[in-house]
Amino acid sequence: MTEAEIQELRALLEDVNRLRRALRYAETRHGARIEAVLPRHRDSARNLIHYTELRRHDIRELQSGLAKHGLSSLGRTESRVLPSVDTVARTLARLVSADGPQDPAADPVDGEELLARNAVNLLGPEPEERSTRIMVTLPGEAATDPGIVRGMIEKGMDLARINCAHDTPGTWRQMIGNIRAAEDSTGRRCLVSMDLGGPKLRTGPIRPGPRVLKVRPVRNETGTVTAPARVWLGNPPETGPALPVIPVQDENWAAALREGQSVSFEDARGARRTLAVEHAGPDGCLAVLHDTSYVIPGTRLTAAPAAPPGKKPHRHTGPFTLVGELPALEQSLMIRRGDTIILSSDLAPADSHTVGTHRIGCTLPGVFTDVKPGERIWFDDGKIGGVITGVGAGELSAEIVSAAPNGSRLRSEKGINLPDTRLRVPALTDQDLADLEHVKVLADIVSMSFVRSESDVRDLLAHLDAEQDRNLDIMLKIETVAAFEALPEILLELMKWADVGVMIARGDLAVEAGFERLAEVQEEILWLCEAAHVPVIWATQVLDTLARTGFPSRAEVTDAAMAQRAECVMLNKGPFINEAISMLADILGRMKDHTQKKRSLLRRLRAWDR
Repeated sequence: MTEAEIQELRALLEDVNRLRRALRYAETRHGARIEAVLPRHRDSARNLIHYTELRRHDIRELQSGLAKHGLSSLGRTESRVLPSVDTVARTLARLVSADGPQDPAADPVDGEELLARNAVNLLGPEPEERSTRIMVTLPGEAATDPGIVRGMIEKGMDLARINCAHDTPGTWRQMIGNIRAAEDSTGRRCLVSMDLGGPKLRTGPIRPGPRVLKVRPVRNETGTVTAPARVWLGNPPETGPALPVIPVQDENWAAALREGQSVSFEDARGARRTLAVEHAGPDGCLAVLHDTSYVIPGTRLTAAPAAPPGKKPHRHTGPFTLVGELPALEQSLMIRRGDTIILSSDLAPADSHTVGTHRIGCTLPGVFTDVKPGERIWFDDGKIGGVITGVGAGELSAEIVSAAPNGSRLRSEKGINLPDTRLRVPALTDQDLADLEHVKVLADIVSMSFVRSESDVRDLLAHLDAEQDRNLDIMLKIETVAAFEALPEILLELMKWADVGVMIARGDLAVEAGFERLAEVQEEILWLCEAAHVPVIWATQVLDTLARTGFPSRAEVTDAAMAQRAECVMLNKGPFINEAISMLADILGRMKDHTQKKRSLLRRLRAWDR
């Protein structure tokens, strides 16, 4: 080894020792916080402090120097920070024949083992075929159709997610009862996670439109009908394809219809229309229509017997009934760039016919005391964006700067994000506290929404009893920039409970942080949680197109493969959810032998064998 190389190694050793001292000092400085966590999490809390201190330093030049000499570049230190730095320091000391570090080496901590233990405690054992579990959001139908739940578990669902913002405690009990029954029949265990809804920052109601059902056939480019419209007359069947339903006032009339009969009516425009009965059931019938029709309540439906072969139907003078109540058409505001939206604490239904300036309610009036002009505001998962221009008593105005080129529709019950605003709204609402009492009895995991600071975690822990509720685990949804920025403190507070985890709620997080920054933010959350040995659930829009349409996009398949670095991946509900579970399980199984967190695993490849 040349003298120049030795001098270079000594300089590297000096830099590494300087870094070691900084890590030790950070541990001393935060000693009280480390001691405050449960004893089983002390090593993890200590490692988290070391990692956050490490990331306060720019060590890129040091990494390059270490890699040049074939040493660890400290790029995979998340799970055992100080022991990794100690090892590098001692190796450098031996290379330059210098005295080793004067203070003792850190106790070796097997961070990977701690993370694996915590993941098993929270999420259940690893499936045989993959290392990453699969969580699925249950639809409301899971309460009444045991086959839905059984199918999901058979395909590979390891955890079921119930959103307490929907349905009722009775419905939740039915869902969980079906889960337990499916466990017995499939031999597979399935844990239950229940989400507390959190404060609902959403758009208010919009005045409903007319009660009318538009039914139209499929036409080609020249206007020729290529497929008739299909509707259901009477009470809809419990199973089968979703069809437009024309309710009738006389259920016996609908039940008496038979295949081959026709039903005539005049639609809302006075146009004469005929429905042909294709299939009759006990509660109604399936009928086809070859012309576009607008059906309103009170429309007279007249039945006639089937016509003889080759003959036209008889003029309808037979039994009749009237169309029953129809749901009002959902309305929306058409928002364009340059428009103004006025958010109001008044939840009176908004007028959908406004142009240029639109007024709509906001479900969380507390925001009006926290927002300031110049802050950003987003609607409907980032589809519409604006800048707040004014704040008054019970309302705010915003200029729209982001919308689709031809305008974007804003409907009621759509989410509102205020990424620049420090909201002083408690993460636990009165409804959450009421739901929590049911969750304690029903669930394995409680998931807390809208976390922004360690005080939110402290508030949740204050409503749990360490003895009575010890079997209830906690998961925090990281969905705001505030939570991301306070994550080290949040994790330290969370470690005061036994089994805990973090969900990366990438939908709201993307809107809050900006879509261009999401990839960076989700990586940093993964790293920080690995340093804390806290399991992570990778959530939002995983294989979403597949679950909704039956066919995946190329980008989401790659995203699903990247999700293997988390301990669990969440799928949302959809008509093709079983296909999504199967594909995700296959992808995760394939990636198991290729990656572990950030580390590439170099198993033998046979793809290029000749």
